[in-house]
Amino acid sequence: MLGVVQGVTEFLPVSSTAHLLLGERLLGQQDPDGVFTVMIQLGSILAVVWLYRAKIAATVSGLASDPDSRRFAVSIVVATMPALVAGALLAKFVKRVLYASPSVFAVAFIIGGIVMLIVERWRPAPSVVDAERTPTSRAFGIGVCQALALIPGVSRSGATIVGGMAAGLDRPAAAEFSFFLAMPTMTAAFAHDLLEVRHQLSVARGLEIGVGLAMAFVSSLLVIRPFLAFVRRSGFGPFAWYRIALGVALLAAIAAGWMKG
Repeated sequence: MLGVVQGVTEFLPVSSTAHLLLGERLLGQQDPDGVFTVMIQLGSILAVVWLYRAKIAATVSGLASDPDSRRFAVSIVVATMPALVAGALLAKFVKRVLYASPSVFAVAFIIGGIVMLIVERWRPAPSVVDAERTPTSRAFGIGVCQALALIPGVSRSGATIVGGMAAGLDRPAAAEFSFFLAMPTMTAAFAHDLLEVRHQLSVARGLEIGVGLAMAFVSSLLVIRPFLAFVRRSGFGPFAWYRIALGVALLAAIAAGWMKG
């Protein structure tokens, strides 16, 4: 069930991490240091790699001879760096403190939804319609937005897509750049957690992660294409209102004593 939640929400701008943490609370699932939450994200990464395998292969094979391929690769590397630095400095605090605070999720949901509505309405006219032509300076700005997604509830995909739109990318280009940026960022997070817990992984724990990872892979495969089609047609407004409604509902549940904040 949690693997499906991860796969469905990872590439939607609604925060897969916060949805996983809430799902774990509802199911009574114990996840010390958020290891399961981070590691099953590899399933979503593999889904993106599979769906964009032709474009990835073309980019890699063109690095030696194609300036556009080199420029795109540099943009992805530059955009990845802020999240790697922020993760190295803050990951332990985020997992031990923020992961345990639904009130943080709620506030992040609401603020993120409001920002999304503002950017949808007042964003600059798009000047980049192809993710592969994202300028390096704009890629760095998108990467800074991605670093904010360490806070559960912000949403990695939401932050990067909104950051891309604010930087002049049109909706599909911003979403596609977000997908490509997910690959190195989430792979690094997976590798970091695997290295830290490699001596603690029992057979049962490994099986648990494996099942979640497989379900995340299948769910992400089913979501990515329809999500892009929906964005082209309807924009991000529905996701913004969903975030705001969920954040308000969480704050109400905490105020009523139904959930610890």
